[in-house]
Amino acid sequence: MEQRNHGIAIVGFGGMGSRHAELIATVEGLSIRGVWDVLPERLEDARALGLPVYASFAAALADPSVDIVLVATPNQVHKELSIAALDAGKNVICEKPVALDTQEVQAMIDAAERNRRLFVVHQNRRWDEDYQMARTIVLDKLVGPVHHVERRVMGSRGIPGDWRKFKAFGGGMLFDWGIHVLDQMLDLFPEPIETVYCELSYVLGNDCDDGCRISLRYANGFTAVVEVQTWNFITLPNWYLCGAGGTATIDGFGRFGKICTLARFDRNETQPIVTAAGLTKTMAPRVDDSVAEAPVPTVAMDVTDYYRNVMDAIEGKAEPIVKNAQVMRVMKLVEACFASHRLGQAVPFEKG
Repeated sequence: MEQRNHGIAIVGFGGMGSRHAELIATVEGLSIRGVWDVLPERLEDARALGLPVYASFAAALADPSVDIVLVATPNQVHKELSIAALDAGKNVICEKPVALDTQEVQAMIDAAERNRRLFVVHQNRRWDEDYQMARTIVLDKLVGPVHHVERRVMGSRGIPGDWRKFKAFGGGMLFDWGIHVLDQMLDLFPEPIETVYCELSYVLGNDCDDGCRISLRYANGFTAVVEVQTWNFITLPNWYLCGAGGTATIDGFGRFGKICTLARFDRNETQPIVTAAGLTKTMAPRVDDSVAEAPVPTVAMDVTDYYRNVMDAIEGKAEPIVKNAQVMRVMKLVEACFASHRLGQAVPFEKG
């Protein structure tokens, strides 16, 4: 088998850039040729790890041993750096969010096509265990056909204390975690979406949104709630999936969860409950043996498969898993979310 020898330059060596370096070090056939960052202390961090550093971005682009440039900078310069790398004849992996609007995304895609190079976005949360668990539940119909999903990510530490707090850098949680959960939702449920309603939150008083709550209504009647919050000290499940045959929850990024399905349906499967104001059977809990409970399916994932897929795509052996048409659709949805919040109403998105 032919030996791979792809060289990658990492541009931006903050949290994600250094994480990429850690993962790439385990991928056969892919090696880091150098790192560049505008901050000298980040270059020192790279040197401390034994990585070569470039004197400039231009030097990284001029390195003939580099065929892939990985852009892991603040969001507002993704377009500029990616297009420059593509025009220099390099393939490009760009961090999410790929850009700040659909016009920027299209310019990056056009540059890739013009230069006949691969341009791919790093939507790494498709490899998260909780997403893959939810995907298995839906595709294998473990709760029957799913008609409603609630997807949440909740933290209690606010927006990270760096550039993500500032609009000028493309900050805010809709661009940060919102991009991830919307990408997951559209990857798992790709059918047309009729309407979008979004509320952004500014609880912490930052320049950017510190949370978002998005309601999606699909043309086929399916509904979804997507929520990202950063100031919640009691969190709701990461996933709440409602199907015709049962309900499933996934929490703790896949560490906890269960599937509940109907074991029997007759007049004795519930016992009426008396509240302070009256009696109810409709909302009474079921007796134990009327519901079957099972653990959520275990799914083993390897996020470094992403880099192997990129190499396969460069070599013409496979299509990219994260496709640019999907990236563009997510960005269009983000723009619809901003418009919905600004107008204070649901907005149309796609026709069935």
